[in-house]
Amino acid sequence: MNTHHSPVVPYAPLRPGAVVDQTATGETLTADVVVVGSGMGGATLAWALKDSGLDVLVVERGRFLPREVENAEPEEMFLKGRYKTAEPWYDGRTGDTFQPGVYYWVGGNTKFYGACLPRFRTTDFEQTQHYDGISPAWPFTYEDLEPHYATVEELYQVHGTPGEDPTEPPRSTDYPHPALPHEPAVERFARSLRAQGLNPFHMPNGMNLDTQAQRMQATASDGTPCPNDVKSEAENRALRPALDSKDVRLLTEARITRLITGADGTQVVAAQADVRGTTVRIEAKQFVLSCGAVNSAALLLRSADDTHHPRGLANSSDLLGRNYMVHNSTFFIGVNPLRRNRTGWQKTLGLNDWYTAGPDNEVPLGNLQMLGKLQAAHVKGARSWAPTLALKAFTDRSLDIYLTTEDLPDPANRVRVDGERTIIDWTPNNTVPHTELVRRVTRAVRKAGYPLVFTERMGIATNSHMCGTAVAGHDPSASVLTPDCRAHDIDNLWIVDGSFFPSSAALNPALTIAANAVRVAPHIAEACR
Repeated sequence: MNTHHSPVVPYAPLRPGAVVDQTATGETLTADVVVVGSGMGGATLAWALKDSGLDVLVVERGRFLPREVENAEPEEMFLKGRYKTAEPWYDGRTGDTFQPGVYYWVGGNTKFYGACLPRFRTTDFEQTQHYDGISPAWPFTYEDLEPHYATVEELYQVHGTPGEDPTEPPRSTDYPHPALPHEPAVERFARSLRAQGLNPFHMPNGMNLDTQAQRMQATASDGTPCPNDVKSEAENRALRPALDSKDVRLLTEARITRLITGADGTQVVAAQADVRGTTVRIEAKQFVLSCGAVNSAALLLRSADDTHHPRGLANSSDLLGRNYMVHNSTFFIGVNPLRRNRTGWQKTLGLNDWYTAGPDNEVPLGNLQMLGKLQAAHVKGARSWAPTLALKAFTDRSLDIYLTTEDLPDPANRVRVDGERTIIDWTPNNTVPHTELVRRVTRAVRKAGYPLVFTERMGIATNSHMCGTAVAGHDPSASVLTPDCRAHDIDNLWIVDGSFFPSSAALNPALTIAANAVRVAPHIAEACR
């Protein structure tokens, strides 16, 4: 059990009027721009529009997550389900329900992420050959996104060290903050990797940890909320600063159930919301979705009409909901029974030696990064039969790693809806290189002094890196969105979550989603003029 409790630090009060009065929601609400979802894409977009002079309304299905001692307790999160808010989804292959890894709170999934904030590599934007096929090119380049990466690295207070990773793309600016140093166990691992001829680097992240005491208090913050401001996430770094502007407002506990188009079907005229049981109409000039790759697609599919959009809004290509990607991923645990791992914040190391094709791998294999330090409660959910004391002894001596390999867009991997049911059809692909990545990391970890290795492949419920369900492109017959993330079919509809990704890369998507929101913001503002 984690005995290091972060002090609970309350948020500063919001500007009066920043949160829409719930008692007035029976009336029609109006704005210039409605942003549906307050996670990485939606909150960053609101921040980027805060000085535009436009009336921006962010609509969030959830409410504010309380800051409390329980934020930092894995037992509350993983065993008691304290912060789980999502309804079950359905596995289209089996018909079984599963609990997805999504959370409906102000700030979205970033309330629970590990603040790992790397840029995608230059090759991630280019057509790339993989074991199971082609990863398609994006409709814009890394160079197009690079200045926006720099902007959001500043916004999200990213820590890193340039020049360590051989796959690192060109940068116009340094990291805003120096990398967090490795603690002894991770530094020993890094030294061993270097001795094996590999190139470990300090993984870019948004954790502000100046002391070892702070690191010990933040141990569980990869997967749980943070009761203070050391973790950069969408609410504290983007949304709250946006709400300081008189032009940005937030409506909470409001689930958008349908988008309504006008007579000719070319524009959205209103969103229909369920606000704590009351139906509310929201009208705007521009509508932006940032609900996550599953929920954005599901909302558009549920907004179908018989006249203009019988297969769902923005779906003339029949690609809406298709090409769902979530990465091939494995929890990888190395154990040295004779040595305790006393690391506080473990998520400081990355390895990309096999990220692209090279001399000893004909196709890309993927990325290695550290997990936040596992505790017994993290493992208990998957191994409920194991005694907690035994799991504690196990995790006290473990080095914890997360491995990701790119999965490829497949139209058969898709989101469907049946009334209120959300159905996921998903069959993993490009798994052979992932198996090889696990094999190579197993060899490296054992050489580093961890003889016992345990792995757990992630399944359909692990979808924190979801993307691809409304792909962006130049050709309306082969994509859902334009390169600027506006729907081909609907003039005032945009999507700024990971839905637009043409490919998944093999890195955490959060910073790319944020950078793209900043890139798209001027186009949305211009459309309002």
